[in-house]
Amino acid sequence: MEINLISDTVTKPTPPMLKAMMEAEVGDDVFKNDPTVNALESKVAEMFGMEAALFFPSGSMVNQTAIKLHTNPGEQLICDKYAHVFNYEGGGASFNSGVSCRLVDGHRGMMTAEQVEAAINPPDFYHSPLTSLVCIENTTNKGGGACWDFEELKKIRKVCEEQNLAFHLDGARLWNAMVKKGESPKQYGALFDTISVCLSKGLGCPVGSVLVGTEKHIHDAIRIRKILGGGMRQAGFLAAAGIYALENHIDRLADDHQKAIEIGDVLSTLNFIKKVEPIETNIIIFELDETKMTSQAFLNTLKEHQISIIGMGQGKLRIVTHLDYSDDMHKNFLEVLRILG
Repeated sequence: MEINLISDTVTKPTPPMLKAMMEAEVGDDVFKNDPTVNALESKVAEMFGMEAALFFPSGSMVNQTAIKLHTNPGEQLICDKYAHVFNYEGGGASFNSGVSCRLVDGHRGMMTAEQVEAAINPPDFYHSPLTSLVCIENTTNKGGGACWDFEELKKIRKVCEEQNLAFHLDGARLWNAMVKKGESPKQYGALFDTISVCLSKGLGCPVGSVLVGTEKHIHDAIRIRKILGGGMRQAGFLAAAGIYALENHIDRLADDHQKAIEIGDVLSTLNFIKKVEPIETNIIIFELDETKMTSQAFLNTLKEHQISIIGMGQGKLRIVTHLDYSDDMHKNFLEVLRILG
């Protein structure tokens, strides 16, 4: 059997999700006349206790829109050095918004309130960019699916309020963090100015992310989404998948987390594994002892068993569990790892 653990973005709609998509009532969402998109947006806004929401084709477009909402050209945002908005969005912050990123040397993609405060440029010192936004990512992709301490997020929020900075959450895998930590969407809605959430990772939808914020934020975001080419017509077919996922696929994320822990336990027993990063959610990041087995040799060997994972560079590899990674696949993968060890 083919086992794809490259990312949780490789999932395909389940039969019930496909049924919901095919039965969706649709209209033209560019004119805001798609009832299923409108229902999804209302549902997500209500979940987070925020005023409004907007459906987008991708998470990167949501984050780039949020950065544009909160900044002016020449300004600066603060984020961790591992942040998705800096590393994996094609330089969009500089291209789309004309802003620079002040990178903080945090831990596994997470920074402290003290580090944020220290990174703020003096607002009356016109030689440096004006700091206007703080972006955090939960869970952290490059940090191995790590979950933020909510108390630290509250401290960062206080810094933002004191310094008049906007606070944006890249919540591409926020569903995983909330399931792991027993937190609620409303807790996050009360803390951030804007939040992006992805439907096409752990929740298993084919396409789509949502921006949540105030009525004013979403009113302005519609124009930015249009400029970025993100307006869609009968998008209700996609939104229906999102509604189904929100109602059926959140709690099951705990299964992905458990499988990830079990994979990490086996990896830790193999003599050619140098280090396995702590595992909290559905991402496993590990390093090989390349004197015993090179990364490429390991990837090639797995490929011979029809197993795909991904290299991250600098000797690190990544495995991501997801909806389409079945119990049988899990059993087979663990057996292959044990044989290699």
